[in-house]
Amino acid sequence: MSVITEVKQRLDIVELVSEYVTLQKTGRNFKGLCPFHSEKHPSFFVFPEQQSWHCFGACGTGGDILSFIMKKEGIDFGQALRLLAQRGGITLSPLEAPDKAEDEKKGRLFQINEAATEYYHHLLSSTKAGEAARNYLARRNVMPGNIKEFRLGFSPDAWETIKNYLLGKGYAEKELVEAGLIIEKEEGGSYDRFRNRLMFPICDIQGRVTGFGARALDDSLPKYINSPQTSIFDKSSSLYGVDKAKSAIRKENLAIIVEGYMDVLTAHQHGWQNVVGSMGTSLTEKQVGGIKRLTNNITLALDADLAGEEATLRGKAILAYSNAEANVILLPPGKDPDEVIREDPALWQKLVEQAMPILDFAFQSVISKVDINKAKDKSLAVQKLLPSIYEIKDPPQKFHYVEKLARALKIKTLDVEAALQKLKTARKRPQLSKPTEQSRLARQFVSSPIEEYCLALLLQYPELRPLAQDQELSPEHFESTENREVFVKWQQSSDISNLESKLDTSLLEHLYYLVKKNFPPAIQESAQTRHRNLGDCILRLKEKLFRKLETEKEAALEIEREKGGISSELSKLEEQGINSGQQLQEVFVKKEKSHGFNERRKHQPG
Repeated sequence: MSVITEVKQRLDIVELVSEYVTLQKTGRNFKGLCPFHSEKHPSFFVFPEQQSWHCFGACGTGGDILSFIMKKEGIDFGQALRLLAQRGGITLSPLEAPDKAEDEKKGRLFQINEAATEYYHHLLSSTKAGEAARNYLARRNVMPGNIKEFRLGFSPDAWETIKNYLLGKGYAEKELVEAGLIIEKEEGGSYDRFRNRLMFPICDIQGRVTGFGARALDDSLPKYINSPQTSIFDKSSSLYGVDKAKSAIRKENLAIIVEGYMDVLTAHQHGWQNVVGSMGTSLTEKQVGGIKRLTNNITLALDADLAGEEATLRGKAILAYSNAEANVILLPPGKDPDEVIREDPALWQKLVEQAMPILDFAFQSVISKVDINKAKDKSLAVQKLLPSIYEIKDPPQKFHYVEKLARALKIKTLDVEAALQKLKTARKRPQLSKPTEQSRLARQFVSSPIEEYCLALLLQYPELRPLAQDQELSPEHFESTENREVFVKWQQSSDISNLESKLDTSLLEHLYYLVKKNFPPAIQESAQTRHRNLGDCILRLKEKLFRKLETEKEAALEIEREKGGISSELSKLEEQGINSGQQLQEVFVKKEKSHGFNERRKHQPG
């Protein structure tokens, strides 16, 4: 039995969720106020028989015990698995267990950063040396409460201030180097990395200080520097202020991503607490992945000169995340979010409300810079925009942008479609870069054979990717969190090696099992058979989701009975013993469409 299966079998979802939500029994199920958004009427249901949960309100999402903990605690799959395994008294095997020594080392670095944060903040708030930094913040209209909330600090214009302070606290010089707070000299000795700078502690989503950003308070260059890459700090995956913004992001169901530290501080100070910062770098897939645990809706507020290029270069990465809605705010020329918010909050609100879909913005940016009368420019525009169009999962939406590109460049739609088809090139059958431990693949239980069969086909035969996209296979069709995690990362990966690097180590066993799954000779030898089998799998997954929705019908109708409305009338018909099957079917056809597919009810293949 895999540890994932054991965790699910050992723990009861009702008992776990009850620690976060006050649940009331209703028939065979339980209901309560959704813990992920504000509401007055309960729309959150837990289904003991399926060991699943679902929000019928603003969230519209659901899952199993693992996905609940991931969403509620804002943690990834591996962290959720370790937390639940500990709760269930399950000992993780070496593949899933974190390296104890590495964990202790990271814990030590977190402690060092926390001590440095407190000291830097003291120097800013309570010393004469910090006066210049305090004056700078006053000129930028940063209020004392904001300074305290974000724990801003000051590093003096000296060579060994933080070094001597932390050595006095009992930390070793080597540890301070590993934390990125001091720099070793080639000739021996060391010195403080940050000197005469305003300090911005950078935290992970759990509020632990992972590193620092620092702004020069004189003419020193570069104006901003960050902590180097460490075992706990990776700039490409960090978002400034995410620990402060996570609750507002969930509540608003929107994350606004800006570039600078001051942009974040000003936004929060003026009430836009769902704002985070990319710290002056191009938005990365890792950063988007972190935000996706909080919301599907992302708005970028970018410098006017960089926004078009940013949208073009990063649009593909953002759209690759299933169900992501990415918009772009184009700021007034010469203005950054900090200035707009301070000078005209109403204008900022208007810009947020009028944000343009990122692909539309990329179109506008690219097309405006080419001469459509020149064949070379047309080709360049197609090369830039086609990859983003290719990533679109919804066929009507994809065709919309194909036609839009053809009209904008005054070329035939068929030519754009032909270019799009060239992107769908088959790749070689993947090979694992790591050996599989056969003893670890022995399983007494499987979470969902059809889900695993589908994933195994996709992983072992990359040429099936276009079919999965055409059939609108989505994460929603994978009920087991481990399968959903693998599918989402597969969507974002170019090959198996890339996929391995994206997955938490606790999921590698599951990945190896899927990639080594044996298929009958007919599937191994016939591409046509593989296509037919995948088509059948996808259909069965859609039917499986439809049946799941039907089991939730009673809960959905109960909500409507409390709220009133059209669906309430249908539930009254049921209570009166009148056959309302046709009406109920219409309700759930709408429900199906909200999950991204048009159901074609057929008998399950053998």
